[in-house]
Amino acid sequence: MICLNIDYKFPSLNDYINACRSNKFGGAAMKKKVQKDISQKILQLPKFETPISIDFLWFEKNARRDYDNIAFAKKFILDAMVEQGRIKDDNRKFVTGFSDRFHLGKDYGVTLIIRGEE
Repeated sequence: MICLNIDYKFPSLNDYINACRSNKFGGAAMKKKVQKDISQKILQLPKFETPISIDFLWFEKNARRDYDNIAFAKKFILDAMVEQGRIKDDNRKFVTGFSDRFHLGKDYGVTLIIRGEE
């Protein structure tokens, strides 16, 4: 089991939708920026050769954003893990499942608890 903390306020699904609607490149630019912003954290992970499952522990400063809008950010995290070579792909063969839990905290962020599967 490996834990990784990422202190970052990820955009919500609503933020992403608004970026996509504002400009035909808006969503892609947002995704690229977020993945670049978290890449140094992702590089701290080992390369996983076997399938993994991930528990996402989301931290929010307040209760303004809905859980489904927060958890959408796992797309950015999984794609960054592929981009940085930590997993081969984020399909069902390499990521067997995930869970989400939500907590109010002092700041925004996520803790990843990654388990290798046999």
